Amino acid sequence: MNGLSKTSLDFQDTKRIHNAWKSRIHNFIQSPLLWRKINRQETNETCLLGESLETLISQKCGRIAFWDFLKSEFCEENLDFWLACQEFKTFDCPEELTRRAASIYDEFIGPESPREVNLDFYTREIIRQSLQQPSPSCFVVAQRKIFSLMENCSFSRFTQSEQYKVLLAAAAKQRGLPKHRKALRIRSTGDVMQPDSKPISLQCELYLLHKD
Repeated sequence: MNGLSKTSLDFQDTKRIHNAWKSRIHNFIQSPLLWRKINRQETNETCLLGESLETLISQKCGRIAFWDFLKSEFCEENLDFWLACQEFKTFDCPEELTRRAASIYDEFIGPESPREVNLDFYTREIIRQSLQQPSPSCFVVAQRKIFSLMENCSFSRFTQSEQYKVLLAAAAKQRGLPKHRKALRIRSTGDVMQPDSKPISLQCELYLLHKD
């Protein structure tokens, strides 16, 4: 009986941590990155969304589109982990660092993590050993490796995807450039919905919805 109760509590704790991260990442991905001031005026960066992964995820529309693409490939946890590490570096209170480091580890790194990212044993072990007194930089190596994974494996495919075409079309419309494309609507499932065949004005709707 005690074993069943402990299993039930472990499951509830895992679900609670997962739901907390889901809400936190949803808010973070929708907001300007804390590590970089984003010029809210129209700049040439809009034209460079496909130049690098760093440029792409420095902008809200880029983060949403790339997250949606990763979800369609069942690896959106990579971006969620990277964003969580980025947010983690902004804290300096020891208690807050300890709490959030444990949360990130349980969600993305530990042996039974519900959203485990692809890291080698050595990197995981170094992080595990630092959990008692974590510094703001304790996830830097892991974050860099996951960024490299996204950059080398996912980003090139993203620039060939329908999500990327919609993103560029929306950016072109914002700059007032003519673009003869039909509207595409992207949902968080990664599905691309084509409208009817009649010519319509360009639209771009990016949804970031989390389902329980």
